Amino acid sequence: MALIEVRDVSKIYDLGEVTVTALRSATFDVEQGEYIALVGASGSGKSTLMNTLGCLDRPTGGSYKLAGEEIATMSRDERAKIRNARIGFVFQNFNLLARTPAVENVELPLVYAPGISTRERRRRAIEMLERVGLGDRLDHHSGQLSGGQQQRVAIARALVNRPDILMADEPTGNLDTRTSREVIELFRQLNGEQGITVILVTHDQAVARNARRNIVLRDGEIICDTTDFHEAQDALLAGQQADA
Repeated sequence: MALIEVRDVSKIYDLGEVTVTALRSATFDVEQGEYIALVGASGSGKSTLMNTLGCLDRPTGGSYKLAGEEIATMSRDERAKIRNARIGFVFQNFNLLARTPAVENVELPLVYAPGISTRERRRRAIEMLERVGLGDRLDHHSGQLSGGQQQRVAIARALVNRPDILMADEPTGNLDTRTSREVIELFRQLNGEQGITVILVTHDQAVARNARRNIVLRDGEIICDTTDFHEAQDALLAGQQADA
């Protein structure tokens, strides 16, 4: 059984006078330990697909199973429990609490985890910060950290619940080239050494190249699903030419 099973998943937004189909008949599997980039132009549906996979949103139609559990029919609270147990999120804007030390930012997801003591929360937060190379920045606030360091804090926070899946939405969008490389190398290490499944949304081809599999979207449809980066590039180019 695959970790993720997606069958004919669609997402339609009702905006009153108009409806927008953001995702059309998506079908694919994800095995534990894969490293996947969701790529496509703005409005292609990649963020909608990420939100669906991350249990942030429920599909309009189709089936989405995560570790054998049907997500499409779950309530918001049920999805939240699955999300907190199995998925860690990293965002472009870091989403850290500004006047809160790094170690307390990392602890936050554990506040909602049952049966974890204050001492255990702190121990695990420190462990995660050390893993991402910030063991000497435990008490630093966001304003005292570089963009790359803030993103590492965000990654540590995403990992503190020991999730099966790490999802990242444009994780290098606010970083310079050198720092982007460092963050992507960290993703590669977590995937290769820890076996964490990594799924990220990116428009950056240098980031997508590092993934082992690219899923290319256009107008809400998956137009290419490949382990050959050059094939993914060709699909993106063909889509751009068609739109032009």
